[in-house]
Amino acid sequence: MTKMIVGLGNPGDKYEKTKHNMGFMALDLLAKELNVDFKEEKPFMSLVASTFVNGEKLFLVKPLTFMNESGRAVAPLLKYYNIDEADLTVMHDDLDSPVGRVRLRQKGSSGGQNGIKSVITHVGSQTFNRVKIGIGRPKHGMTVVNHVLSGFDNEDKEIAQDGIFKAVDAMKFYLENGDFQKTMNKFN
Repeated sequence: MTKMIVGLGNPGDKYEKTKHNMGFMALDLLAKELNVDFKEEKPFMSLVASTFVNGEKLFLVKPLTFMNESGRAVAPLLKYYNIDEADLTVMHDDLDSPVGRVRLRQKGSSGGQNGIKSVITHVGSQTFNRVKIGIGRPKHGMTVVNHVLSGFDNEDKEIAQDGIFKAVDAMKFYLENGDFQKTMNKFN
Protein backbone atom coordinates (compact mmCIF):
# COMPACT_ATOMS: atom_id res chain seq x y z
CA MET A 1 0.00 0.00 0.00
CA THR A 2 1.22 3.49 -0.81
CA LYS A 3 0.49 6.59 1.24
CA MET A 4 0.76 10.26 0.41
CA ILE A 5 1.06 13.11 2.89
CA VAL A 6 0.59 16.58 1.45
CA GLY A 7 1.50 19.80 3.20
CA LEU A 8 -0.38 22.85 1.98
CA GLY A 9 1.19 26.26 1.68
CA ASN A 10 2.44 28.88 -0.72
CA PRO A 11 5.82 28.57 -2.44
CA GLY A 12 8.55 31.18 -2.16
CA ASP A 13 10.54 32.96 0.50
CA LYS A 14 7.87 35.64 0.84
CA TYR A 15 5.43 33.11 2.33
CA GLU A 16 7.83 30.75 4.08
CA LYS A 17 7.03 31.77 7.68
CA THR A 18 3.38 32.73 7.22
CA LYS A 19 0.48 31.12 9.04
CA HIS A 20 -0.86 29.77 5.75
CA ASN A 21 2.30 27.65 5.43
CA MET A 22 1.73 25.51 8.52
CA GLY A 23 1.28 22.47 6.26
CA PHE A 24 4.61 23.12 4.53
CA MET A 25 6.34 23.66 7.88
CA ALA A 26 4.99 20.43 9.34
CA LEU A 27 5.86 18.45 6.21
CA ASP A 28 9.39 19.90 6.19
CA LEU A 29 9.88 18.70 9.76
CA LEU A 30 8.46 15.26 8.94
CA ALA A 31 10.80 14.99 5.93
CA LYS A 32 13.74 15.95 8.13
CA GLU A 33 12.82 13.31 10.71
CA LEU A 34 12.43 10.70 7.96
CA ASN A 35 15.76 11.85 6.46
CA VAL A 36 14.37 12.53 2.98
CA ASP A 37 14.85 15.47 0.63
CA PHE A 38 12.35 17.11 -1.67
CA LYS A 39 12.93 17.24 -5.42
CA GLU A 40 10.96 19.34 -7.85
CA GLU A 41 8.62 17.31 -10.03
CA LYS A 42 7.70 19.90 -12.68
CA PRO A 43 5.03 17.82 -14.44
CA PHE A 44 3.21 17.61 -11.10
CA MET A 45 3.87 21.22 -10.03
CA SER A 46 5.21 19.93 -6.70
CA LEU A 47 8.17 19.23 -4.52
CA VAL A 48 8.13 15.49 -3.81
CA ALA A 49 10.08 13.26 -1.44
CA SER A 50 9.66 9.52 -1.17
CA THR A 51 10.74 6.77 1.16
CA PHE A 52 9.57 3.52 2.67
CA VAL A 53 8.12 3.33 6.17
CA ASN A 54 7.40 -0.12 7.58
CA GLY A 55 7.66 -1.57 4.10
CA GLU A 56 5.11 0.85 2.62
CA LYS A 57 5.93 3.47 0.02
CA LEU A 58 5.37 7.03 1.24
CA PHE A 59 5.27 10.22 -0.79
CA LEU A 60 5.57 13.63 0.85
CA VAL A 61 4.24 16.41 -1.37
CA LYS A 62 4.42 20.20 -1.29
CA PRO A 63 2.32 21.63 -4.15
CA LEU A 64 3.93 24.62 -5.87
CA THR A 65 0.60 25.83 -7.25
CA PHE A 66 -0.13 28.22 -4.39
CA MET A 67 -2.66 27.30 -1.72
CA ASN A 68 -5.88 27.91 -3.62
CA GLU A 69 -4.87 25.63 -6.51
CA SER A 70 -3.36 22.77 -4.50
CA GLY A 71 -5.73 20.19 -5.96
CA ARG A 72 -4.25 20.76 -9.42
CA ALA A 73 -1.04 19.18 -8.12
CA VAL A 74 -2.46 16.58 -5.75
CA ALA A 75 -5.00 14.88 -8.03
CA PRO A 76 -2.56 14.02 -10.85
CA LEU A 77 -0.05 12.62 -8.34
CA LEU A 78 -2.70 10.37 -6.79
CA LYS A 79 -3.65 9.12 -10.22
CA TYR A 80 -0.08 8.65 -11.45
CA TYR A 81 0.97 6.65 -8.39
CA ASN A 82 -2.41 4.88 -8.15
CA ILE A 83 -3.03 6.02 -4.58
CA ASP A 84 -6.54 5.81 -3.18
CA GLU A 85 -7.84 9.01 -1.60
CA ALA A 86 -8.28 7.08 1.67
CA ASP A 87 -4.45 6.87 1.76
CA LEU A 88 -4.09 10.63 1.29
CA THR A 89 -3.45 12.88 4.28
CA VAL A 90 -3.39 16.66 3.92
CA MET A 91 -1.77 18.88 6.56
CA HIS A 92 -2.95 22.49 6.62
CA ASP A 93 -3.59 25.60 8.66
CA ASP A 94 -6.93 26.02 10.41
CA LEU A 95 -8.42 29.43 11.18
CA ASP A 96 -11.13 27.97 13.38
CA SER A 97 -8.77 26.42 15.92
CA PRO A 98 -6.64 28.24 18.46
CA VAL A 99 -2.96 28.65 17.61
CA GLY A 100 -1.14 25.33 17.87
CA ARG A 101 -4.19 23.12 18.34
CA VAL A 102 -4.06 20.02 16.17
CA ARG A 103 -7.23 18.28 14.98
CA LEU A 104 -7.35 15.17 12.82
CA ARG A 105 -10.29 14.34 10.57
CA GLN A 106 -10.97 11.53 8.11
CA LYS A 107 -13.39 13.36 5.84
CA GLY A 108 -15.58 16.40 5.57
CA SER A 109 -16.08 19.70 3.84
CA SER A 110 -13.37 22.28 3.26
CA GLY A 111 -14.44 24.31 6.27
CA GLY A 112 -13.66 27.39 4.18
CA GLN A 113 -10.01 26.41 3.68
CA ASN A 114 -9.39 27.13 -0.01
CA GLY A 115 -6.53 24.66 -0.38
CA ILE A 116 -8.74 21.85 0.93
CA LYS A 117 -11.57 23.08 -1.29
CA SER A 118 -9.25 22.75 -4.29
CA VAL A 119 -8.15 19.25 -3.28
CA ILE A 120 -11.79 18.16 -2.85
CA THR A 121 -12.69 19.60 -6.26
CA HIS A 122 -9.79 18.05 -8.17
CA VAL A 123 -9.68 14.71 -6.35
CA GLY A 124 -13.46 14.45 -6.54
CA SER A 125 -13.86 13.27 -2.98
CA GLN A 126 -14.02 14.51 0.61
CA THR A 127 -12.88 11.17 2.02
CA PHE A 128 -9.24 11.87 2.72
CA ASN A 129 -7.46 12.45 6.02
CA ARG A 130 -6.69 15.92 7.29
CA VAL A 131 -4.34 17.24 9.93
CA LYS A 132 -5.53 20.72 10.83
CA ILE A 133 -3.06 22.95 12.65
CA GLY A 134 -4.63 25.93 14.39
CA ILE A 135 -3.60 29.47 13.53
CA GLY A 136 -6.45 31.26 15.34
CA ARG A 137 -8.77 33.94 14.04
CA PRO A 138 -7.60 37.40 12.95
CA LYS A 139 -7.29 39.99 15.66
CA HIS A 140 -9.82 42.82 15.61
CA GLY A 141 -9.52 44.92 12.47
CA MET A 142 -7.31 42.47 10.55
CA THR A 143 -8.62 40.77 7.41
CA VAL A 144 -8.45 37.00 7.03
CA VAL A 145 -6.09 37.38 4.05
CA ASN A 146 -3.70 39.59 6.01
CA HIS A 147 -3.91 37.20 8.96
CA VAL A 148 -3.05 34.02 7.04
CA LEU A 149 -0.31 35.74 5.05
CA SER A 150 1.40 37.15 8.14
CA GLY A 151 3.82 35.45 10.48
CA PHE A 152 3.18 34.60 14.10
CA ASP A 153 3.81 37.26 16.70
CA ASN A 154 6.29 36.50 19.46
CA GLU A 155 3.67 35.28 21.92
CA ASP A 156 2.31 32.71 19.43
CA LYS A 157 5.52 31.46 17.78
CA GLU A 158 6.30 28.81 20.38
CA ILE A 159 2.69 27.63 20.57
CA ALA A 160 2.56 27.34 16.77
CA GLN A 161 5.82 25.38 16.78
CA ASP A 162 4.39 23.02 19.40
CA GLY A 163 1.43 22.45 17.07
CA ILE A 164 3.80 21.54 14.25
CA PHE A 165 5.62 19.08 16.53
CA LYS A 166 2.32 17.48 17.56
CA ALA A 167 1.17 17.20 13.93
CA VAL A 168 4.44 15.49 13.00
CA ASP A 169 4.19 13.16 15.99
CA ALA A 170 0.68 12.24 14.85
CA MET A 171 1.91 11.48 11.33
CA LYS A 172 4.78 9.34 12.63
CA PHE A 173 2.31 7.41 14.81
CA TYR A 174 0.01 6.96 11.80
CA LEU A 175 2.86 5.74 9.62
CA GLU A 176 3.89 3.24 12.29
CA ASN A 177 0.44 1.73 12.83
CA GLY A 178 -1.34 2.51 9.54
CA ASP A 179 -4.63 3.29 11.27
CA PHE A 180 -5.83 6.89 10.99
CA GLN A 181 -8.79 6.28 13.33
CA LYS A 182 -6.39 5.03 16.01
CA THR A 183 -4.23 8.09 15.37
CA MET A 184 -7.26 10.37 15.74
CA ASN A 185 -8.16 8.69 19.02
CA LYS A 186 -4.67 9.31 20.38
CA PHE A 187 -4.07 12.87 19.13
CA ASN A 188 -7.50 14.57 19.10
